[in-house]
Amino acid sequence: MNDVFSAHRNESSTRLRTDVTAIVVVDMINEFCKPGGRMVLPGYETLLPFQLEMVHLARRLSIPVIWIVDSHRRNMRRDREWLKRTPHCVENTWATEVIEELEAREDDLHVVKHRYSGFFQTDLDLLLRDMLIEQLVVFGVVTNICVRSTVHDGFFLGYDCVVPHDACAGTSAREHVSTLYDIATHFGIVSDTRSVVNGLQNGSEIDNQVFEGELPGAPMPGSVMA
Repeated sequence: MNDVFSAHRNESSTRLRTDVTAIVVVDMINEFCKPGGRMVLPGYETLLPFQLEMVHLARRLSIPVIWIVDSHRRNMRRDREWLKRTPHCVENTWATEVIEELEAREDDLHVVKHRYSGFFQTDLDLLLRDMLIEQLVVFGVVTNICVRSTVHDGFFLGYDCVVPHDACAGTSAREHVSTLYDIATHFGIVSDTRSVVNGLQNGSEIDNQVFEGELPGAPMPGSVMA
């Protein structure tokens, strides 16, 4: 990838501290994953083993798990997302529930958002600051829309963001890889689940993975969202 602008980056890595880290799971809800949803991302189930490994570890280490849920009110005159996307995620319906496989609990933190970013006009920043959180492990769907928006805002607000690429999926392979490249070169650390798990368990350093082509391993889930 001939990108002379992004080449002017500082080589970076990070260490996750369990006392200041939170797991942020973006939009793993029925509307985007399950048959009957209005904007289903095919193959979401390939993400689940990676996501569950991090969620289960977080529970063992008493790391907060935060579920970000897209939700939209009925009868708005102009919902910004619905101007660009098929109407979706109507509040208080099956569509906005976290998928059962991820074992969300009532005592977890749940943040409802009305725009792509989990931070935009929600109380996510407030609750993170009240918990003295400084580092975020962010994953979910989709990489190039809601995950990216949340990571961007997290960076702007001063959080160190780590994105495990194998726990995310984009609307296409191209958009997935392109977004990860932008995050790795401008907004955070791109890694993988194994490195994140080792980092949380052992305090090992997590290197920034700057992909300039296809990602290693199995193909990511398919698309396209309606």
